[in-house]
Amino acid sequence: MRLAVPLALALLVSLPMIGTSDEGMWLLNDPPKELLQKRHNFDLTDAWLERAMKANVRFNSGGSGGFVSADGLIVTNHHIAADALQKLSTKEKDLFALGFYAKTHADEAKCPDLELNVLQSIEDVTDKVNAATKDKPATEAAAARRAVMSEIEKESLAKTGLRSDVVTLYQGGAYHLYRYKKYTDVRLVFAPEQGIAAFGGDVDNFEYPRHGLDVAFFRAYENDKPVKCEHYFKWSEVGPKENDVAFVTGHPGTTNRLETLEKLKHRRDFTLPYTLYRLRTMEAALTQYGDQGPEQRRQAATVLHSAANARKAFSGQLQGLLDPQILKQKEEAEVEMLLKLQASARDPDRKLTKAHTAATEAVAKANIAFRSFEKEHALLETGHAFSSDLFVIARHLVRMADELPKKSPDRLREYRDSNLDSLKFGLFSPAPIYKDLERARLQASLTFLAENLGGEHPTVKRVLAGKNPAKRADELVNSTLYDPEVRKKLAAEPKLLANSTDPMIGLAKAIDADARKLRKRYEDEVEEVERQAYSELAKLRFMALGKSVAPDATFTLRLAFGVVKGYEVDGKALPFHTTFGGAFERAAAMKNREPFELPERWVKGKEKLDLTTPFDFVSTADTIGGNSGSPVLNRAGELVGVNFDRNRHGLVRNFVYTDVQARHIAVHSRAVLEALRKLYDAGELVKELTGK
Repeated sequence: MRLAVPLALALLVSLPMIGTSDEGMWLLNDPPKELLQKRHNFDLTDAWLERAMKANVRFNSGGSGGFVSADGLIVTNHHIAADALQKLSTKEKDLFALGFYAKTHADEAKCPDLELNVLQSIEDVTDKVNAATKDKPATEAAAARRAVMSEIEKESLAKTGLRSDVVTLYQGGAYHLYRYKKYTDVRLVFAPEQGIAAFGGDVDNFEYPRHGLDVAFFRAYENDKPVKCEHYFKWSEVGPKENDVAFVTGHPGTTNRLETLEKLKHRRDFTLPYTLYRLRTMEAALTQYGDQGPEQRRQAATVLHSAANARKAFSGQLQGLLDPQILKQKEEAEVEMLLKLQASARDPDRKLTKAHTAATEAVAKANIAFRSFEKEHALLETGHAFSSDLFVIARHLVRMADELPKKSPDRLREYRDSNLDSLKFGLFSPAPIYKDLERARLQASLTFLAENLGGEHPTVKRVLAGKNPAKRADELVNSTLYDPEVRKKLAAEPKLLANSTDPMIGLAKAIDADARKLRKRYEDEVEEVERQAYSELAKLRFMALGKSVAPDATFTLRLAFGVVKGYEVDGKALPFHTTFGGAFERAAAMKNREPFELPERWVKGKEKLDLTTPFDFVSTADTIGGNSGSPVLNRAGELVGVNFDRNRHGLVRNFVYTDVQARHIAVHSRAVLEALRKLYDAGELVKELTGK
């Protein structure tokens, strides 16, 4: 992007000054201590940070949580617990809908395939990674980078026994090694009814005011005993007050704030419209399946919620990128970079400025190239054409047979030694897979494949094998892969896999060569070109701005902070928190119809409750998807809330930060205690949280 200097100067006038907002999902090994001291008069100590790191929990399936007792008790969101709840449910007992409470440790329900990660240390390995790729062309650099990252992880795993992941930061400007303590014996302790956890359903999703008890509790075990925790968050019985500083410590998934303007335009015009088309297709198919009966509705509940939630989130992102002011803000940020580089004493001959322009143009060209095969890559390699748990299993089995004989650095990234235990833990899960649900999802996704590529496309013909999507789905679901013991045998004996007549294994084999080619093309023509360009941009940004800008989210532990306060919409002031009484008022106003039907326990127990109890609250802290379940802390490091959502004004935070109306939403710590004490007869759980 080339901009005339007069225009650049005019745009710069409207730029916000660095440090005037609470933007940032900060690294715990590079925390914003000076910024917090300056803006909020808060001394961020090493002891505070250590507890924040070692008391935080990453749900490997996606989401966050935190230890809240010395005996391994963990709090997260009900919607993060939903997958485990459904896998623990049966036709006769729907824990997702009806809730669960274990009064004793013996009653706690062991989850079939839930892995939790707790961060223990972070090491900067940027120099090691960059040394391996120095002066190499794109295709060689990509392979060399994967190899050195795998070697670093393998060496760390062997040395420490901890899960070890090399994480790419600043889109290639830095590489850090994250080491995690892993827990795979995780047991469900408490979950409320889905009707109160997600009160308001899709109507209120990404909205405020909210009235949801979106919490759940698990316990981590080792050697069949509850984990003893040195670091955990004390549960606040008071909760936050208006204008308090609030800290959110969790694992934000993905943001795109450091992407170039042209990359965001590509998302707006190509990636997001395709994504929304896919999600709407799947949401419609799952809704139709659930309408067949209560059991079908139970089976589809969590995947339907996931599709609906993603559809609404991506819709908000698209609306943001269709707002000229959002793109103008991004353009201004790029202009600020150019001006600072031009003003730099280190750039008298404009070499840095030219490097910035060359890097942004490289990203633009890579995305132009991507347009010619983006859909095929998403359908075949990402797997959008095959919405099926059975297909995911089949693909892993087929690829493991090819990849595991290779040295770890030479494998596809997901099959590296440091990731194998986690991969196999999920692959061999005994959790139920529902044949009719698989059929419905496959029929919809196979149809989506044909709609996007056309019935005459060679890949479509190969996948459908002379049948329409409905008949092909009927054939594919007659698989042996429902049985985890079959999966274990196929993984252990390559000859069995090679001779398998399983239809899903056959499909995975049939499309694997094409999928791999698309993956390789993406890695070489798009990902590596972008990686090198963004690495250059990161170096320039560090020169111009230092580390005043946090890296984009990467589903790794971050620290965000903000102020607890309400906001205005259309001239109406919205308070910083809602109340229990407000939930009953909302239900009455909506005539108690779904999704505003309060659970029977709440209706009958209304008189027991203090209706002035704060329910949900908002703050300006910088959060995104993946922060669901994140502990919200006060200055003392006490847990005052559990983050569960953003409002619709916050959906643009994938691309830019704003705190005018954008807020994250959390369950108030007092609300949890009030409900546990007076509605759920969970005195032992309250005692564990508070000591009373």
